[in-house]
Amino acid sequence: MQCWDNLINTLSCVLFLVGVSHLVRLTQAPYGRYLDLGLSSSSSSMPRMVPARLAWFLQELPSLLVPLMMMTTTANHTESSLGTSLLLGTFCLHYFQRTFVYSVLMRGRPFPLHVMIEAGVFCSLNGFTQSHYLVHCAHYHPTWTSDTRFLIGSTLFLLGMAINVHSDYLLRNLRQPGEVIYKIPKGGLFQYVSGANYFGEIVEWLGYAIATWSLTTFSFAFCSLCFIGRRAFHHHRYYHEKFHNYPRSRKALIPFIF
Repeated sequence: MQCWDNLINTLSCVLFLVGVSHLVRLTQAPYGRYLDLGLSSSSSSMPRMVPARLAWFLQELPSLLVPLMMMTTTANHTESSLGTSLLLGTFCLHYFQRTFVYSVLMRGRPFPLHVMIEAGVFCSLNGFTQSHYLVHCAHYHPTWTSDTRFLIGSTLFLLGMAINVHSDYLLRNLRQPGEVIYKIPKGGLFQYVSGANYFGEIVEWLGYAIATWSLTTFSFAFCSLCFIGRRAFHHHRYYHEKFHNYPRSRKALIPFIF
């Protein structure tokens, strides 16, 4: 398969536009703590719901399957560089954790079916965009793995993933089995920001973009910032409204800044 430059560039621009459009929206995606708001604002009947674990598994799975299928189908026809393999491996590592670990361990409310489908479509398109670019379009010199951009980006990716996984662990253990109430998160980077898990994921994708150094990956990092960064600010406002004793020194997303 050849590199479809025009298609990949178009999809990269679409990611930028999707990020901007989400950033200027007034409402949050109706799942989790915002589910009731989404239902109350709808005049239609109750939407079909999917158990949270199943919904997360199904919507995240394409971001892992598409790159793996692309690598498998092209393995006998192209020889990828070590840099390409490692970079695509970092992308798959994140989504393996989200698909097979996070979705199994999470405790959450059911998802509206349409939200799961929309997320699944996004993961499918983004999985194709990122993997097709790396497998068919990117050309990394054999020494790329010793390049400063690769080293800094890979370090940020691993650091961000560690923050993200640890923060998810702290959130998960705030509740007893069967509880659906929300509590003030504590420990780790939650001492400094309301969205520590989101901060970690943003650092991940920023590192991924630096390590790959391309428009395609920076567009995804920007889109992620718009989606989960905005959700972090909504969480921050929610905590202040719900808990009168919420730490006033905590920032929303970036420690000590905002």
